[in-house]
Amino acid sequence: MNTFDRAWIDHSVEVATLGELEITGRLVDASNATLFGMVRHDDEEFEVIYKPVAGERPLWDFPDGTLADREFAAFLLSDLAGFDLVPPTILREGPAGFGMVQRWIDVDESIELTNFFASDAPSLRHLAIFDAIINNTDRKIGHLLPADNGHLFACDHGVTFHSEDKLRTVLWQWADDPLTDTEIQLLVATDELLSRSVEIFTRHITEHEFLALRNRIARLLDTSKMPSPSEDWPPIPWPAY
Repeated sequence: MNTFDRAWIDHSVEVATLGELEITGRLVDASNATLFGMVRHDDEEFEVIYKPVAGERPLWDFPDGTLADREFAAFLLSDLAGFDLVPPTILREGPAGFGMVQRWIDVDESIELTNFFASDAPSLRHLAIFDAIINNTDRKIGHLLPADNGHLFACDHGVTFHSEDKLRTVLWQWADDPLTDTEIQLLVATDELLSRSVEIFTRHITEHEFLALRNRIARLLDTSKMPSPSEDWPPIPWPAY
């Protein structure tokens, strides 16, 4: 996308990895410990979200202590496959222990998310495909981060990559629409990337989950259609925002 700067991603990862991490606040409404912070390295600093593993709330359907790894795996897939949707994300030690650190995105305040999420914006459709691949069980409206430069990012990918189909999202406006040639090419390229990256991803998700990831791509390619809501589980997360 012409609003995306890959050098910015790489530099952000470097600063977040090497910089001093200071906690500056906490998001009190989050179900897991979600801390605001600042990283500083040399003459640069920026705000981050820091989610320590020690602050993860146990979930009945996800193994304990795995959410940070899933957040990082989502960034890896987004970055390596060229989806370019997840803000720069790393795993590192911090003041509250090991966890996920993600660069804070300043959003375009002129965009009303309650209208934007239901639009036909190509960037949202791109995200809907990404969510189908990673099996996002919790894509809420508030997770959309339309940046000031026009690029769409999205956050909160801790409950992803489950081996069972659990897609829950507010982005259903393209259900059953045919995939475009460009989208099919992206899916093929993503699967080829994954075939060469087993060890990279299975450091953060299980081998069974990795196989399920590739199977979801295969199903999308087989149907050549956008995903549709399932009758077997609630298709929209609650609350939706």
